[in-house]
Amino acid sequence: MASSIKITIVTPSYNGANTIRETLESVATQDYPHVEHIVMDGGSTDGTLDIVRQFPPIKLTSEKDEGHYHAMNKGIEMASGEVIGILNADDCYCEGILRKVATAFEANPEWEALFGDFIFIDDKGNEIYRREEACWDPQIVLFGFGIALHQALFVKKSLYKRLGLLRHKEFKNSCDIEFLTRMALAKCHVGHLRDYIVRYRYHLHGQSADKRVVANMARETARMRVEYGLPVGRVGWMLCTYARIKRQAEKIVMRGKCDFIPGKWILRKHMRERTNFSSNIGVDKL
Repeated sequence: MASSIKITIVTPSYNGANTIRETLESVATQDYPHVEHIVMDGGSTDGTLDIVRQFPPIKLTSEKDEGHYHAMNKGIEMASGEVIGILNADDCYCEGILRKVATAFEANPEWEALFGDFIFIDDKGNEIYRREEACWDPQIVLFGFGIALHQALFVKKSLYKRLGLLRHKEFKNSCDIEFLTRMALAKCHVGHLRDYIVRYRYHLHGQSADKRVVANMARETARMRVEYGLPVGRVGWMLCTYARIKRQAEKIVMRGKCDFIPGKWILRKHMRERTNFSSNIGVDKL
């Protein structure tokens, strides 16, 4: 039986004219009918809004915000869908994936969230590498490895109501990691969809490829771990190493493969000292 679950996609944007058209098209061309797409724009001045208005079904709000996580929170609060996905203005969903997400939730009503695999691409859309996971494992999440990036994560709105929204006032770059930590500590029921959900772009106009952002993520994550009483120092390093080994072992057992080359090594040549992006809260000036 066809699924009738309504999915809301929230796209935070701010001066994303270079990439947002592909993002919007990747949602508009999905073969699943029960989709609400909300674009929460931070007051773009580069033509982003003109592009968004070419996609009439989209619900657009443009106003100054407190950063991209704040925009995500506002979109989550507006969402009328039972399930919510976050798609940044430089990433794209893979073809037909929303139908597969809805079908998976329909078949597993106990799931409060699900995540899937993703494909890293460069400025021109060329594939860098593919990352596949085995399953949701709270130990791996808590000991220091974010197996479920928010671009490939779908969360029921009821879970946001239970756990709260993203802590955008405390974390500029690590709200998604902090939310995954809360999910693990709360023993949420999280499923894994063995399919590629998103094409995740590393490029000149995005934050992910900016070394300053990566460094700030490390600082924020360390502070978050202390707040939640998670191991740090030598013990933390040992548990993180254990989590990485466990992740690869699970991949071998459950997927018949493992990562011979760490993803960070593959992405190194795509990293830049500074990328060119806009921020309402000064992230571009870290």
